[in-house]
Order: sequence, then C-alpha cells, then structure tokens
Amino acid sequence: MTHAVVAVGRDAPFKDIVKLMEQWKVSALPVLEGEGRVVGVVSEADLLPKEEFRDSDPDPYTQVRRVSDLSKAGAVTAGELMTAPAVTVHADSTLAQAARIMALRKVKRLPVVNDEGLLEGVVSRADLLKVFLREDNDIADEIRRDIVDVLFPAPVEPIHVIVAEGVVTLTGKVSDTTMIPMAVRLARAVEGVVDVDCHLCWDETG
Repeated sequence: MTHAVVAVGRDAPFKDIVKLMEQWKVSALPVLEGEGRVVGVVSEADLLPKEEFRDSDPDPYTQVRRVSDLSKAGAVTAGELMTAPAVTVHADSTLAQAARIMALRKVKRLPVVNDEGLLEGVVSRADLLKVFLREDNDIADEIRRDIVDVLFPAPVEPIHVIVAEGVVTLTGKVSDTTMIPMAVRLARAVEGVVDVDCHLCWDETG
C-alpha cells in the first residue's frame, strides 16, 4: 500500500484533476469529503467522455445507451465526474482479497480505508505484484514454521521445503495424508508463492 496519496475534493475542477493525474502518474484519484472520508473515485475513464463527445451530436440510440458517459461529458468537477460509491478495500484486507476486488470490479487502484471510511492509502496492481519479489528463503522459512511444523509435527522422515523462483516443492512422508490438501492450500496462500508442487506421501511406518 502507498500511504502518500494524492486526492481531490468534490469541487476540484476538471483541469486540476487532469494536471494531478499527469503530475503524479496515476490513473485515478480518490474523492474526499469532511475529514478524509472516501466518497468516490474519478478515473481517466470518467474524464474521456468529455473529449469523445466534444464535437459530436449523439444519436438517440447513443443518448439512451450511454446516459452516464454523456452526463460526464458535461461535468466540470470531481463530484460530477466521480464514480460512486467508491470501490475500496479495508486496511486489514489481504493482498489476495485486494487482487480479487480489482479483478471483479475491473479497477487498477483501490483506496484503502479504515473502519470510519477515512482514507489511509492506495493499493495498486503494481503493489500487488511486488509480493512476488520476496526472497525464496523467506518463503521457505515461513512455510516450514507456520505450515509444515504445525500440520506434521515430529515426522519420522523430515519434510523438505524447497522454493525456487517462488515455486514451492514439498517432499517427504507423512502419517496423516488427510492433511496434505490443507498443506498445499496454505502454502499456495503464502505471499510470494507462484505455485506449489507437492510430493508428500503416506509414511507406511507411521
């Protein structure tokens, strides 16, 4: 999450919004009111209708089909341009939850809010991808400590956790095979994991 966030109020003029987007190299800006409560988001897509319909006279079909875009073509402030309510994510949400919201709602940036709806930051697609820069050794240590040691305590044969380029390989023998699917699911949920290759099998001596 990026904590230093550029945002605008409802009364921000159209040209100021464009200037801020260009200056900060962002594609969308949260719209705030009061003490910082997020009430909407204005994006490049909200601004484009003004150019699209600048010198055109829409036919009746277009007027019916694109009422919202035509309204935004005549808008001059953030309050008139913004998409509301804003698509946001809570501060304690996981990266996976943020990624799911972005995919479902087809947005590139999400305002991060607290319990009162006040802006705390912004998470972008780039922020979500940074997790895959995590070191393989760190990933392996977390999986051993929080997953393997918990699900398979004191195995007869040690369980090996190898991580290469984010791909986790689990090998070894376990006495309880019902825990294997859970181990794979939990390992795949660890931040930075690209995939899990599981070779755990039943320990006949267990």
